[in-house]
Amino acid sequence: MDINKKKSEEAIFKILMMLACILVSSCLFLIIGTIVVKGLPHLTWDMISKVPQGGFYIGKEGGVLNAIIGSLYLAGGATVLGLFVSIPISVYLNSYLKNGSLLSKSAKLAYDVLFGIPSIVYGAFAFSIMIWLGVRASLLGGIIAVTLLVIPIMVRTLDEMISTVPKELKHAALSLGATRWEASKVILRQIRPGIYTAVLLAFGRGIGDVASVLFTAGFSDNIPRYIDEPAATLPLAIFFQLSSPIPEVQGRAYASALILTIIILVIVVVSNILVAKQTKHKI
Repeated sequence: MDINKKKSEEAIFKILMMLACILVSSCLFLIIGTIVVKGLPHLTWDMISKVPQGGFYIGKEGGVLNAIIGSLYLAGGATVLGLFVSIPISVYLNSYLKNGSLLSKSAKLAYDVLFGIPSIVYGAFAFSIMIWLGVRASLLGGIIAVTLLVIPIMVRTLDEMISTVPKELKHAALSLGATRWEASKVILRQIRPGIYTAVLLAFGRGIGDVASVLFTAGFSDNIPRYIDEPAATLPLAIFFQLSSPIPEVQGRAYASALILTIIILVIVVVSNILVAKQTKHKI
């Protein structure tokens, strides 16, 4: 009886897991399918290669090149800046602080809390910093806001990656006379695929976020040439186009969403290739 009961429970949970997998996958394909079906007919070369012309948001000519370039500038700058900040923090938490100490636990708890804070809060905080520094809404302001947003993501991702490295590797390096920093560099080489993952997560969050850049990056129909100029982003361009009552402009919003999806897909593919190469090299 007990064996039959266990088999029945296993069958029930297997069915529930399959249903959950089908439901989530269906939602994913439904979202992507909707974007493709509604956006592909409006995806033209002009959409990719031109900036908005006069009256673009009421159905006239132009494209979203300014938003594409602005999004890449903003997400790329914030990811690079966040990486330079996050790596030392992760190394300090794992190599210089005693594991399980009050300070270590408090720091990790703080980053867990920061991880879950809504992006609009980061935007408001960055906006207050900009006012204090006298910085206007610009590409610099957007990078500041998104950097604050992605640092907790990268720190917690790198922290989890470092925790998977055997402690014996660190102890072996120290026993050979290496300093803590030299031992940390050995660990960083071991988690290089994890660094790529952290970069991917940060870039994807940065390029797709709208709340944190709403008041910090501004919006412009031109491609920013300097860091103190306003910068358009694809999420904001999508928001403004969907707000239009004109069907043609709404179709362009789905085309812009399709462009954003393709950019994320390219980043995911490139990241997986790099991770696969690093894993193969380690083996």
